[in-house]
Amino acid sequence: MSFSSSDPDILTRTDGSLLFVQIHRPVKKNALTPGMYTALGEALRYADSDDSINVIVIRGTDDCFTSGNDVNSFVSGADEPGERPSLGFMKAISQAQKPVVAAVSGPAIGIGTTMLLHCDLVYASEQSHFQLPFSRLGVCPELGSSLLLPYFLGHQRAAELLLLGDRFSAETARAYGLINNVLPPEETLQFATDKARELASLPNHALQVSKRLMKRNLENVLPDTINLELKEFGKLLRTPEAQTIIEAFLNRKK
Repeated sequence: MSFSSSDPDILTRTDGSLLFVQIHRPVKKNALTPGMYTALGEALRYADSDDSINVIVIRGTDDCFTSGNDVNSFVSGADEPGERPSLGFMKAISQAQKPVVAAVSGPAIGIGTTMLLHCDLVYASEQSHFQLPFSRLGVCPELGSSLLLPYFLGHQRAAELLLLGDRFSAETARAYGLINNVLPPEETLQFATDKARELASLPNHALQVSKRLMKRNLENVLPDTINLELKEFGKLLRTPEAQTIIEAFLNRKK
């Protein structure tokens, strides 16, 4: 059985027991659309269901991981019924059974940073930078980051990143323990791939059990947090303050 992405901006390939998943929408700085979220979630669920896949590698393009949500498609889908495709992706990455390795180059904005909190190994290039600009956009954190960042970093550092929403460097991300290592741009993907192969060479069942044990203290509260964040996010998105910010952003893009 092989996997084929359902969206042209999400590229997938298998190499031995690795599944590579690439966010590839360079003309829009890899901004994520509903279709891309659906394809990402499908790829992660496929990897968990296929015994021949041991490790997932997520990457962007050479100069950008992802700039976060595509604002146009995000706003236009705000009132659509049913589960958002982004929630399907959030469930898939937060509940992934197999190790997930990320290779980051360039900006990782919004969900581009919060998804890394659910990866097991993260390697970033020297040119990478990260940002959680939720409060600046009039909304709130997502993908469990309101729980995970204080849990990992302590309240004050988490507040600095989530409330002020300033950009921070790869070196700061490493110092805070959000990523494993910072590398020259031309070495990042290969280094991440080598680490993924090293993981894939180990007993797969032992890796999955170890990962599950490491995450067991969060497995009950994390899904509730993700759902609550999205509920509050949706409410805030409809406020006049957020609408004004988003309208200004879209006009600036035009």
